This record gives sequence, C-alpha cells and structure tokens, in this order.
Amino acid sequence: MFKKKFTLIMLLAVALFLAACGGDQSDADQKTDDTSADPEVAVETEAVDEGLWGEIKEAGEITVATSGTLIAASFYDENDELTGYDVEVAKEIANRLGLEINFEIMGIDSMLPAIDSGRVDLAMNDIEATEVRKEQFNFSDPYKYSHAVMAVRESDHSGIESLEDLEGKKAGGGATTIYSQIAEHYGAEVVTYGNANNEAYLRDVSTGRTDVVVNDYYLTTFGVAAFPDFDLTVHPDIAFHPSEQAVVIKKGEDQLTEAINGALAEMREDGTLTEIAIEFYQEDASVQKDQNIEIVEGLDL
Repeated sequence: MFKKKFTLIMLLAVALFLAACGGDQSDADQKTDDTSADPEVAVETEAVDEGLWGEIKEAGEITVATSGTLIAASFYDENDELTGYDVEVAKEIANRLGLEINFEIMGIDSMLPAIDSGRVDLAMNDIEATEVRKEQFNFSDPYKYSHAVMAVRESDHSGIESLEDLEGKKAGGGATTIYSQIAEHYGAEVVTYGNANNEAYLRDVSTGRTDVVVNDYYLTTFGVAAFPDFDLTVHPDIAFHPSEQAVVIKKGEDQLTEAINGALAEMREDGTLTEIAIEFYQEDASVQKDQNIEIVEGLDL
C-alpha cells in the first residue's frame, strides 16, 4: 500500500512539473509573439528613411550647382581648374562626408529650379539665405557673411551718391538675384546677361552701356581689382543690405541639411573655413563683422 501511494505521489509530482514547464514555455512563446506584434517595437526595427541623404550616401557622390564665372567664389583659374571660395568649401564638405563631388555649371537663375527638379543636390554660388527663400528651400548654416556694394564708373560714380540715385539707371545683374531686386526696388532697369562672367558685367559699366552692378562686397571688390584698365571703382560711400550666404538644399531634406551643417561646424572649429576664406578674399568672410550697414526697407526678400 505504501509503495502504491508513493508511486502515485511521484507521478503527480512529475505531471505537475511538466505542466509547469510547459506553461512557462507557452508563456514565453506568447510573449515573443506579442513583442513581435508590438507596433512600437516594430517601428524601432524599421530602417529610417533618410530621403535624399540616403540616396547620396548609397551613390557615394553629390552634385553641386555653381556658375564658374564668379571671381573669388566660383571661377576657372589659369590652369582651367574650377576653384573659388564656394567651390573649395563644397569640396571640403564632400570630403568630410566621404563623398565624391560633381559640379554642374549653370547660370544663377537656373540653380534653384535645378534643385527642385532633382537635377542637382545642392547649389553653392554665393547664394543669400533670405526669409522668402527659406520658405521654399532648406539652407545650411551660413558659411559667409557680407553686405552689398556698387561697382560704378570711377570718373563720375555713374551719377550715384545714394541708393535713391539708382532710379533711372541701368543695373547689370541676374534676373532673380537679391541684388537685382534691390536695384529694381530703387527704380533701376535691370539688364540681364545669363551666365556671363564678371568681365562682361563690369566692362559695360566702364563703357557706359550700363551704370552700375549691385553685388556682394567681396565679389565686387575682387572683380573690380581684376580689371584695372576699366573706368571702375567700388563706390566708397555706399554699403547696405547685410547678408548671409549658405548651401541651398531641397525643401524638407533635413537629414542632408544636418549632415552638411555637421561638416561646416567641424570646418569652423578647426579653422579650415577661415583658411579658405582668407585664401580667396584676403579677409575672413566666414565670420560676422561688427559693421554699420544700411538696411533696405520695404522690400520682401
């Protein structure tokens, strides 16, 4: 009788043990199934959509629009090599992001549409980051700070001694540039050239075909200095419209913008941005100066 009771007790114990083990495994399986079905966990395991930045990384290259006609910013040197402040900053950004770089040469008026269409990834051609443009495109942090000046005839300042004197004058410039908008705002007639070089714009001022070129301080200073035989000068008494130049990126491409900003921050911190600016401008255009520059009022830029 004792043996029978002992045997029955042992069988019950084994059965309960197996049942307990089976229950733990079933619960574990259920938990595994529940975890895999958890939408929050599933989201974490999905690949993050990096948009254009993901496509660029996969291709290993980036395409940048620039003009190749803008002395000191984007131009061809005596060896027919594309260089300039914007070009070298673009090359350094690509290098730090581990990318090959391709440049698409085009006029300034074509650059922003080329970004929208996907023909190029970025535009770098001394392009100002204005409030209106920021509604339509992403911009990097500024890599250049400047203001506007005028190239006029040295002999008579083209009859211009104030911004108001632009009324009735002919101003050479791109159709969609901020500088042309300012000239038109003050009553000038804008004469457009397509993707012409500095010489064409400045020669026409010297010969009287046009009266003025409104443009960036650094670019105008070097452009005028490049043609000492022309009747030209940078107007000594007029400085206006402080500006910031930045990389233009398609609207909504925040991952790409963040990557470019990271490269620019490194370049600023280690002095590379300053070195490139001084190489091409003989001044550190990468930092904001404390200057008294006239603000243009009444113009939505």
